[in-house]
Amino acid sequence: MLNPTLKILIIDEVESLLISGLISANFEVDYLPQLSKEEIYKCISDYEGLIVRSKILLTKELLLEAKKLKFIARAGSGMDNIDLEFATARKINCIHAGEANADAVGEHTIGMLLMLLNNLAIADKEVRNKIWNREANRGTELSGKTIGIIGYGNTGKSLAKKLNGFDVKVLAYDKYLQNYSDSNATEASMNEIYENAEIISFHIPLTNETRMMVDEKFLKNFSKKICLLNLCRGKILKLSALIEGIKAGKIIGAALDVLENEKLSTLNEQQQTDFDFLIDSKKVVFSPHIAGWTFESYRKISELLLEKITNLELSK
Repeated sequence: MLNPTLKILIIDEVESLLISGLISANFEVDYLPQLSKEEIYKCISDYEGLIVRSKILLTKELLLEAKKLKFIARAGSGMDNIDLEFATARKINCIHAGEANADAVGEHTIGMLLMLLNNLAIADKEVRNKIWNREANRGTELSGKTIGIIGYGNTGKSLAKKLNGFDVKVLAYDKYLQNYSDSNATEASMNEIYENAEIISFHIPLTNETRMMVDEKFLKNFSKKICLLNLCRGKILKLSALIEGIKAGKIIGAALDVLENEKLSTLNEQQQTDFDFLIDSKKVVFSPHIAGWTFESYRKISELLLEKITNLELSK
């Protein structure tokens, strides 16, 4: 087990049970979520452990300052804010809590999909404005549809499990798995998904390989009109390609929990143009990167990280 005399720095807000649990295990813990980037650079060399969410990019330059660092724990699922290649080269263990928010993401995906198919966002807004328009808001049933899940890890599996009972066919593609068909989904090639899917949901990490993977060429491969759901990372999807697909009638609905640039006050001219189109479209529903961010997942993330940290096989 990890030597409990190691010093751990926490630079983002986490559930208190993680802090108290580490202290109870006799770790030295500094909980300093208010630290600025400059302050982190100055003090990081004092710590063997670092717990983060999304506050800062852990670049090669920062990790070079972390001369004692033995592990980085990400209080979430994605690891794209960490230079994993450099961290691995420095023998820094990188762990995350992707299992902890899988249920939250699966439920949120179902919610956004049902909103799309049943025009719930539009209907709610209209009724609040005393518009009672039944025919224009006629819904489409999920039953009988073929759903393609790209990425069959924690959240992909969670979504498939929650779709079981909706009388749908679920095809799953994961480049890095083999023989992963189960009672909730059937292993499929991308060509099979291109040919059959009517709904496509992405559950993949952001890497150099997946960055802007979903572009015009990718979307043109689908034989049928599709609903597209992105609840993983905004930069896997090229928004201009999504817009082109909506305009062409290829994409009949989109649910976006993430965007290329989520700092909406910093959008450049093209990003603002794309965003304006999407917010004016009745075929798009949004949420502010909260799919995995529930009261329950917040606690489960800390519980899981506490378990993983205390079981790391490292020495002082």
